[in-house]
Parts: sequence; structure tokens; C-alpha cells
Amino acid sequence: MIILSKLADYGVIVATHLAAYPDRQVTAGTVATETRLPQATVAKLLKALAHAGLVTAARGAGGGYRLARSATSISVAEVVAAIDGDIGLTQCSVHVDECARTTYCPTRPHWAAINRAVGQALSAISLDAMLTPAAFVPRTFPSANPSQPDEPRFSA
Repeated sequence: MIILSKLADYGVIVATHLAAYPDRQVTAGTVATETRLPQATVAKLLKALAHAGLVTAARGAGGGYRLARSATSISVAEVVAAIDGDIGLTQCSVHVDECARTTYCPTRPHWAAINRAVGQALSAISLDAMLTPAAFVPRTFPSANPSQPDEPRFSA
């Protein structure tokens, strides 16, 4: 099973929340309240997102955070990378020196291609798309038998 870190998951929630209100500048406390996430966690995430250039921060009484670019131009992959670093499904994909099997492992060369595919999939989804639940409804495909109605073809 492939699992993002809890922080990366929360980072996507925070960034998507900011995307939902593009004209609003909000404090970390407001984001925490509205997303029901711990304030310290939200503050940490916003700092990481700001460091990556995904959000901008303004200090002072009217200060707060907002996306640095439009929600259509920020991908889920960028948010995940800002929190977790490079996308790697195995330890050896990201931390090459930590594996003693690196020089003879038969699967290692293939993980780079798999990591690229996952990265491309996450790059293809913008924060704007995350605001639209219908964007992820399974597609229907034409039936092989024209007399049969079209039905979704996916396994449960």
C-alpha cells in the first residue's frame, strides 16, 4: 500500500482550503479552525509551503497566508514535495546510500520509472481539481456488446 505521510495529507488539505478562498488572506489559526487541524501542525505546514514558494505570507495585523499562484497552476505533487521531499515509493529510490542491496537489486532500476509515473499522476492534479468532487468520478467506457448499455468497467 502506498501511503503519503500524515503531514503531506494535511498539507494538501491546507493548500486546497486556501485554493477554495483565493481572494482571502487568512491566519494559521483561522485555517486550523476551518480545517479542524491542530494549529501547530497548520503553522508548520504553512511555513513549509511558504518556503517552497506555494503560499505567500504577510505579517502584521492584516497579515496571513494565501496561495502564491492560482490553484490551477499548483499541483498536488508540488504540495507533497514541499512537505515530504522527493516522491519515492521505496527507501532506495530516495535514500540510495542507505541500502546495501543497491548494486545488485534486480528491481531497483524499475522503481525510478514507477516513481516518475506516480509523480506525473500527482502533477496532473491541480489544487483547483481537488475542489471539484466530480473530477474523480470513475469514467464509463463503451460496452463491448452494442446491445448492452454502457457500464463502468472497474473492479471493487
